[in-house]
Amino acid sequence: MGEWTQEDLQLGLKRLGVQPGGVLFVQASLRRVGPVADGAAAVLAALRLAVGEAGTLVAYTATPENSLTSPVHRRVTAGLSVAALADFHDAMPPFDPARSPCSPSMGRLSEELRQAPGALRSTHPQTSFAALGPLAAEITWEHPLEQHLGPDSPLGRLYGLGAHALLLGTGPSTFTPFHLLDYQREDHPRKRYSAKVLGPDGRPAWRHFTGLDFDDSHFGELGRRVEPLVRVRYGRVGSAPAALVSLRAAVDAAAALSAPVAPAVRD
Repeated sequence: MGEWTQEDLQLGLKRLGVQPGGVLFVQASLRRVGPVADGAAAVLAALRLAVGEAGTLVAYTATPENSLTSPVHRRVTAGLSVAALADFHDAMPPFDPARSPCSPSMGRLSEELRQAPGALRSTHPQTSFAALGPLAAEITWEHPLEQHLGPDSPLGRLYGLGAHALLLGTGPSTFTPFHLLDYQREDHPRKRYSAKVLGPDGRPAWRHFTGLDFDDSHFGELGRRVEPLVRVRYGRVGSAPAALVSLRAAVDAAAALSAPVAPAVRD
């Protein structure tokens, strides 16, 4: 078929069960949605109409390239000499929540939402979130450096607000909310981070802090185990398979699966 229209996408979202009001966290692959007339702008417009004026859209707008310890950064700088690496770090643009584009790995829709008039973005230099709607300020207002994806981050607020998650052409292997489980483990590995930010004086500055060492390699299997335990609505939006689920229900089900089993008590 030809290009999908904004109206086609709105119909797909309605059939999937996206309702006006509330908070919707979107993770999307526009490549899988297929060709859309007016591109990412039309997809965002369809989502905004689906949640209505009372609804709030949220996207992950991370910039892992800004961390000297991230796999992305290590991959980009692999093989550089000491002098070349120093020059690379000097040339790195500092993170500015108002202007820094999100990583290409986040997808075109995240960047479209970030740039939308009225959108707000949290200030974490590596794991920011952007939100658009009445609850945008409440979701993004504070993002401590040590709380990349923790209970005191925008992701934790999505959990607290009872947000729904829309997986649009994506699957559980990239389901960011599962990282909330990492903060429930007292023995979770930690590491030192360094990120370049725009300082209060408008000049670049380095921020060094300690946070959790993240690993999402098990998310795909975790998602397959969680799927039968929660109510998931399935459909198609454009050409993409789509799923709609309560973020809190998915995280709670994953937490229950990960909880240690108490030993049986014998009489």
